[in-house]
Amino acid sequence: MSIAAPAVDPAATPASQAPAAPRAWAVLIAGVIGLAASVTLTVEKIRLLTDASYIPSCNLNPVLSCGPVMGTPQASVLGFPNPLMGIVAFTVVVVTGVLAVTKVSLPRWYWVGMVAGTLVGAGFVHWLIFQSLYRIGALCPYCMVVWAVTMVLLVIFAGIASDEDRGISGLLHRWRWTFAALWFIAVFLLVFLRFQDYWLTLT
Repeated sequence: MSIAAPAVDPAATPASQAPAAPRAWAVLIAGVIGLAASVTLTVEKIRLLTDASYIPSCNLNPVLSCGPVMGTPQASVLGFPNPLMGIVAFTVVVVTGVLAVTKVSLPRWYWVGMVAGTLVGAGFVHWLIFQSLYRIGALCPYCMVVWAVTMVLLVIFAGIASDEDRGISGLLHRWRWTFAALWFIAVFLLVFLRFQDYWLTLT
């Protein structure tokens, strides 16, 4: 006489999933790029603090110049250099990417958490964009790399965590890269319009 195992309600157990290989590699590569940019910014900040005459490698011209940006209060919102937050955040992303590439299944709540964390980062990025354009008047190239990577990661994580077939979530999923492209175009236009006097001198 056999005793049947009690039925398990799938809704009662957290769903686990390993993203497809392209998404997994995209997470890892984006995380490595963001981490490299954050580490480089931190090194540049330390060298600037120890040598006032040091010219950062990202000082390319009057507009694309991270030296003036690193010396502002906006560059140390929590009392320490912002790139340190990037090092912590992108380390988590890199670890997540490694797990994803090696086909380790992670619960859906983990991916939702990554979406939430990246969304907070995206909000911070937009504040920094506003400060760079309209308060500081200079753009940090390495910071711009972090901005771009953050938005790409937000789209990727949202795609992994979302339900592709339901209502607004499905609509956002299908059009996610279109929204991302529009974001990049909007930022490009804002940068061009803010510094158009300088760009026009280059023609």
